[in-house]
Amino acid sequence: MSRQEVFELIRDRLVDILEIDASEVHEGDSFADDLEADSLALIELVEALEEEVGERSVGFRIEDEDLEDLKTVRDAVDYVYARVGDGAGS
Repeated sequence: MSRQEVFELIRDRLVDILEIDASEVHEGDSFADDLEADSLALIELVEALEEEVGERSVGFRIEDEDLEDLKTVRDAVDYVYARVGDGAGS
C-alpha cells in the first residue's frame, strides 16, 4: 500500500464513522479537536483498519498502548504505513 492509499483508507473510514464529508479530513487534523472524534469513534476506526488492512497484511493490529500516541490523522497514516507500506508485508 502506498502512503496515499493508507491516507485514503483512513479518510474513508472517518467519513463513514463521523458522517462528515471527505473534504473535511486533512492529514494535519486532530481527531479530538478538528474532527470532534470521541474515544468510541477512534475504537471504531481502529477496528475498521484492523479488519481492512488485516486482509492485506496478515496479523496487522494496532496495539492499545500505541493508540494513545495517535492524535492526528497524520499519526494514524504514519503508524499504518510504517507497518504495511510499499513492500512491507505485501
